[in-house]
Amino acid sequence: MKKKTIIWILIAVTIVAAVVIYFVTKEKKVAVIFSTVKTENGYITKSVTATGTLQPLDTVSVGAQVSGLVKTIYADFNSVVKKGQLLAQIEPSIIKAQTQESKATLANAKSNLDYQQVNFERQKKLFNLGAISQADYQLATNQYESAKAAVDNATAQLKITLQTLSYTNIYSPVNGVVLNRNVSAGQTIASSFSAPTLFVIAKDLTKMQVRANVDEADIGGVLAGQNVSFTVDAFPDDIFRGTVQEILLHATISSSVVTYTTLINVNNQNLKLKPGMTASINIYSEEDSNALLIPSRALTFKPDSALLSNYTIIKAEKKIDTKDTFVKATDEKDVTRQSYVWVKTGDTLTQKLIITGLNDDTNVKVINGLSPQDEVVTSAVSGNDQSSTDVTQKSPFMPTMNRKKTTTAPKK
Repeated sequence: MKKKTIIWILIAVTIVAAVVIYFVTKEKKVAVIFSTVKTENGYITKSVTATGTLQPLDTVSVGAQVSGLVKTIYADFNSVVKKGQLLAQIEPSIIKAQTQESKATLANAKSNLDYQQVNFERQKKLFNLGAISQADYQLATNQYESAKAAVDNATAQLKITLQTLSYTNIYSPVNGVVLNRNVSAGQTIASSFSAPTLFVIAKDLTKMQVRANVDEADIGGVLAGQNVSFTVDAFPDDIFRGTVQEILLHATISSSVVTYTTLINVNNQNLKLKPGMTASINIYSEEDSNALLIPSRALTFKPDSALLSNYTIIKAEKKIDTKDTFVKATDEKDVTRQSYVWVKTGDTLTQKLIITGLNDDTNVKVINGLSPQDEVVTSAVSGNDQSSTDVTQKSPFMPTMNRKKTTTAPKK
């Protein structure tokens, strides 16, 4: 009996061990957690970044055409001036003296002309009577013509001196604001070779212009009429808007870097922007305010077949017959591409071939292949691995998709 008891005990232990081993070694079903995003319409753009300097849309440099001592200054920095307003006066005493001299010369020339005219008429009568020789008559004629030329010369000289005298008064040629004043009362200016700039006047500070330096690698996407946003250090929380006016063809080369000056028109009605401010610029080379969007990371997701035992997998066809749609899509400005994404519907994962357009490295525009509210898979992790996380979503260095229902595009 004792021997049988031992045998039964060994059999029971063996059975229990077998059961334990069976349940321990039995393969457990792996739960899979998918990270999905529903497709929605929103705003997407591709922009070119640059820096530039603000300046008035139109400025006028006011110079002096005569040399002399600056007698009086009537305008200062930031002075609002009108067209024809007196800005400064140059000491006119020397030029006034020259004017008196020219007047005296003209009076003398006129007096001589009167004498020569009387003499000419007398000599002409005598010549007609045969009382004088032809040589005497020609001499009288020449003296008379010379006297007339001397009057014309003295008259012109007087006009020059009077005009020069008027240049001693410096007037504003336009309505505007004085941006810079380069002279002071008592200063001597010399305009022998070039006219010195006394004032710089901005016509209208409510209209500004940004001269942006765009790198040669980005200039191909910049066109006149594109929308622009920029910030300045003085108002870091404000975003200012503008429009590309023109791209200057003359390239600037500095330290082997080639840039093109791009002119951007800006409305400055509130006069916040000041000439000379540095602007950090975004030029929107491509925009779509109502695009069907998915996260860019959805294009790179590939499910692991070992984790999908509980799901039905439907593979996409190698090609889809979207010829008409694709031709229509290629008429758009952005470049179209074909990519694969996975759409989750209940316990089914469907691979879809889609046509994509604009990609800003965060979101991608879907032109064909998906419908609004499709649940697109972006990543998958094992539900049993509690430490596993969606690295793409959690990384602070990667952009995330804004899931708001409406996204506002930059104001035009």
